[in-house]
Amino acid sequence: MKNILLSGFADEIGESFDFQLESLREFGLSYLELRSADGVNVADFTDEKLKEVKTKLHTAGVKVSSIGSPIGKIAITEDFAPHLLKLKRVMEISRELEAPFIRMFSFYYPKEEGAEKYREETFSRMEQMVDLAQKEDLVLLHENEKGIYGDTALRCKELMERFYCPNFQAVFDFANFVECSVDTLSAYELLKPYVKYIHVKDALQKEKKVVPPGQGDGHLYEILKGFSDCGYEGFLSLEPHLTNFSGLQSLEQGARKREAELTGKAAFHLALSSLQGILEKIA
Repeated sequence: MKNILLSGFADEIGESFDFQLESLREFGLSYLELRSADGVNVADFTDEKLKEVKTKLHTAGVKVSSIGSPIGKIAITEDFAPHLLKLKRVMEISRELEAPFIRMFSFYYPKEEGAEKYREETFSRMEQMVDLAQKEDLVLLHENEKGIYGDTALRCKELMERFYCPNFQAVFDFANFVECSVDTLSAYELLKPYVKYIHVKDALQKEKKVVPPGQGDGHLYEILKGFSDCGYEGFLSLEPHLTNFSGLQSLEQGARKREAELTGKAAFHLALSSLQGILEKIA
């Protein structure tokens, strides 16, 4: 694939930000998707922590491909006002770190009630966030996460048809679709006009288990080749999820312990090597 930049969630390598940066450079990567540093979520950075992270990034020669924020990863029944304030803070952090994107979500809905009951409330909140992104001239990227309104391809397309603009576009996450029993090839056909960023992780549908890229039911080769043929340019961001890294339990509803005994660094390297193998076949 031409004009592709590799990035990844370096906090899966280790909690220490110094170790994250050291490992990325060892792997030959010069971008990361910033979710946490030294155990502190990016949305909770103090001004002092932000300054420290910025300095370390500059010294290491590593840039931020996207802010891996938790915005929109709360229950739709929770108070939205404090969350909107958090988005404003994340936008400040994004601008300071010169990150081109902010990853976000479309709210967990009560499983026993279903997503459709909360469609209007979801859209109301999304509209406020997109309006803010337009005012601040920043780009929000919606990720298809398990259990949120936009967890299926059809509801992702609903959101895109309503809000798609230069300030609101899509992340394509293979494994999350697989774990929601969504066919990734169909999802690709529905969403490819809206995709600005790609998360690279794979999963087995029956086992609901994340596996190295290309070893699951995500059809990574076919879809990445499709994106390549369509002229996709931008980031492929590794999100291995192959081992029990610090903070895993806070990222998913009902997150299950990973069986792998790999270190975070070894798991990241395995995912990177697997992706590079796929890219070599596409080239």
